Amino acid sequence: MPLAAGVPGAQAENVVQPQFEAKIHDPRSLEWVGDLQRPLVFTNGVFDVLHRGHVTYLAESRALGASLVVALNSDSSVKRLGKGPDRPVNSLEDRLAVTAALESVTLVTWFEEDTPLSLIHKCRPDVLVKGGDWRVEEIVGAEGVLARGGEVRSIAFQFARSTTALLSRIRKS
Repeated sequence: MPLAAGVPGAQAENVVQPQFEAKIHDPRSLEWVGDLQRPLVFTNGVFDVLHRGHVTYLAESRALGASLVVALNSDSSVKRLGKGPDRPVNSLEDRLAVTAALESVTLVTWFEEDTPLSLIHKCRPDVLVKGGDWRVEEIVGAEGVLARGGEVRSIAFQFARSTTALLSRIRKS
């Protein structure tokens, strides 16, 4: 699907879309879920300004299964998280494209709600993953995944990186 077809705010253009953009799928039509190889790993987040911590985390997540679905907070969802008045720095359209370009990512989608709970229920992942700052019992959707016999993981951070800290450094320079 061309990026502009499903992404809110995307501009249709008469250009050839890069191959990685085929990994971007609209969450309103979940036909793509059945095509993914199992075990299916699911994670979510803002992924606004990607850094080494993000790409390492996503590679480690992918190693837990055959497919990795990454669900991004929509722009309005990011605003409600309270990360700052200027966040996200990158639009959903751009964040989807950059995330899709990563080798470890099988598919990328988005959610408008405050949490991806509805999407998690619909995707029925075998493994649900969040970063090391989340305790397993706090991870949205964990209860349902565990009840189905799935696994929930909190992956320890390998690198002390933070988008908020990075943006702070940039603003000070």
